[in-house]
Amino acid sequence: MQGSLHHVELYVRDLEVSKAFWGWLLARLGYSEYQSWDFGISYILGETYLVFVQTEARFLDLPYHRCRSGLNHLAFHADTRGFVDELTAELKTRGVNILYADRHPHAGGEDYYAVFFEDPDRMKVEIVAD
Repeated sequence: MQGSLHHVELYVRDLEVSKAFWGWLLARLGYSEYQSWDFGISYILGETYLVFVQTEARFLDLPYHRCRSGLNHLAFHADTRGFVDELTAELKTRGVNILYADRHPHAGGEDYYAVFFEDPDRMKVEIVAD
């Protein structure tokens, strides 16, 4: 469909760590593995896919920070608030850093129900119940 998102490609510091994190999370969201090669992997849901590529060593000297120019975060839909709650519990069990924990699950506002957390490169990820 014209204008819909085709794919997002993210360069990561450690592909194996990112595969473990994103593979689990994206499977919980309904994605499946799409393509895999020596320095990357992609996951697909419908017509949209996410690509994770190992950053070349010569570019690893500058760490990612979501407040610099560039991508700030990825936000995904959740079907229910219950799913947000289940996922939050799983994230905590996995030792994932939950952002804005003091305001969870309304860190985005009183009518906004979501969990905000960080991926292995400290990119913000959001799962929001509509």
